[in-house]
Amino acid sequence: MNITIWNENRHEQKNPAVSEVYPKGIHGALAEFLTEEAGVVRTATLDEPEHGLTEEVLNDTDVLLWWGHIAHDEVEDDIVRRVQKRVLDGMGLIVLHSGHLSKIFRTLMGTGCDLKWREADERERLWVVEPGHPITAGIGEYIEMPKEEMYGEHFDIPAPDELVFISWFEGGEVFRSGATFTRGRGKIFYFRPGHETYPTYYHQDIQTVIKNAVQWAGPKNTPAPVYGNAKPLETISSKDVEEEN
Repeated sequence: MNITIWNENRHEQKNPAVSEVYPKGIHGALAEFLTEEAGVVRTATLDEPEHGLTEEVLNDTDVLLWWGHIAHDEVEDDIVRRVQKRVLDGMGLIVLHSGHLSKIFRTLMGTGCDLKWREADERERLWVVEPGHPITAGIGEYIEMPKEEMYGEHFDIPAPDELVFISWFEGGEVFRSGATFTRGRGKIFYFRPGHETYPTYYHQDIQTVIKNAVQWAGPKNTPAPVYGNAKPLETISSKDVEEEN
């Protein structure tokens, strides 16, 4: 399992409150607890050449994690298409928190992916609504977060393949906080928690969910689809079949 963690890495450069919580960057915090899940854990950031997502890196990535917020528009469209192709070919994608408005997530969803939000230090309770799902292994009925940014419905996404978590917030809103999708041969998991000024990615249950999601989304040895003109497997008696030149 080779994991690449992509983070735009802008809040950490501009906001001391963020760099205090994540001195090695959000990507660094994720990498620290994901090392036991992978043979290779790489990090990549927006300001690197090709945003750190070269053909070579992506071709050697089994699962890509994505965190972005204030610089979605700076991601080059050619890189988005490159990532999209890899997902369709079977690379797993974990989209975290404000990555819901990233170009890659919106491209793969085909919708606007917008929502309500509020920063008010609210308590959040993430309820497990698909308890048999492998992403929920090792946690209880819910995850309690003392402070998080509120995301509220309506969340403008297609109907998920599986809804794994629903959040309740202290202010009264609910939100589809954990949802899976399939695009081509690739598996996608959107997971809501992770506002940059809160130590969310140090929470043991949040780490467990992300570890589980990486294992779930990793490529499996499934048959590759074959497209285009196909010769019959059996003799067709109703008409002659032209041989291809």
